[in-house]
Amino acid sequence: MKMDMAAATRKFDYGFPALLGFEFLEWEEGRAVLGLRVEPRHLNLADRVHGGVLATLLDVAGACAGTWCPYPDRIRKAITLSMTTTFTGQSGLGYIRAIGTRRAGGSRIFNSTVDILDENDQLLIIGEGTFRLRSGSEDPRGQPLDR
Repeated sequence: MKMDMAAATRKFDYGFPALLGFEFLEWEEGRAVLGLRVEPRHLNLADRVHGGVLATLLDVAGACAGTWCPYPDRIRKAITLSMTTTFTGQSGLGYIRAIGTRRAGGSRIFNSTVDILDENDQLLIIGEGTFRLRSGSEDPRGQPLDR
């Protein structure tokens, strides 16, 4: 079962991800694909996407790959325990997307890998993360949105 992407994006319409402008392109059990229209505010002094923007996109996509919840008015949350990043390319303005895949895990801790690609499918970053489900998020039904 896949979720309506507008409903998925609304779950993250506050906080740092909203400030950066992430949107969901796909979200289902074990997989999350997020997109970002890169604007001048996302660039570093060399006019390339800032590494912090890419790392944040990696973090959110990896966590979401393990926290899918099909109910629009409910959410599952995770915290990042560790994350590794390998920068493999550069990109300027345009559209980038992060593909997060849950790879392993138990009832509370899970691991995800993430690839971030530019609009020409050039690999920009490879990463992986270990995440812990927050209390109340162990059940796939999640918890009510608290805002």
